[in-house]
Amino acid sequence: MPEINNPEALAELTAAFRRYEVALTTNDVAVLDELFWVSPHTVRYGPGENLHGHAEIAAFRAARPGPFGRELLRTVLTTYGSDFGTANTTFRREGSQQIGRQSQSWVRMPEGWRVVAAHVSLLPPGVG
Repeated sequence: MPEINNPEALAELTAAFRRYEVALTTNDVAVLDELFWVSPHTVRYGPGENLHGHAEIAAFRAARPGPFGRELLRTVLTTYGSDFGTANTTFRREGSQQIGRQSQSWVRMPEGWRVVAAHVSLLPPGVG
């Protein structure tokens, strides 16, 4: 059984997740591209898109308007051993009452923590 939430690994994943959140809301495409694993195996499924591979994810990010505000409602970060973790959060975009959900799988690569899989979905209006 891997150690759950090793303090050092959890602190590192938390820092990477926070860096991702700042980059997302400020539309810092360079940092977003950096934090996704550069691999054809990386996936990101969103409310209106299925992206396979870092190149598709980067192209999506480059075309996305921003910046935007959002409030994180509940976030759960968990590490499994020292090299794998998950980040799950619910959020509300500024000016909206609709609740969104974001799940990420993170792996420690030689260059640092990277998102290897992500999923973003929106709950139907009024649910949440």
